[in-house]
Amino acid sequence: MVYYLIMCRSLTYAQRIVQMLERAGVNAWMIRSPADISPSGCSYSVKITQKNLSKALMLLNRFNLSYVGIYVGSSVEGYEEVAL
Repeated sequence: MVYYLIMCRSLTYAQRIVQMLERAGVNAWMIRSPADISPSGCSYSVKITQKNLSKALMLLNRFNLSYVGIYVGSSVEGYEEVAL
């Protein structure tokens, strides 16, 4: 299954993004960022499904919530940064 990680600059920002997405009807989960994509070794990401990516990005822009990066991942292939 393909999913996306929205890497956040802090735990608080990840919590805000999850709350905002959940209020808008988008399923989202906060997780610790995997070590192979985390530049500082300690960051948090918001995990969403592929079908919710466009809605999540629209909401992030509407509410002016910034993020560090977006990564596509799968249980088989690992992670790759998405260029937007």
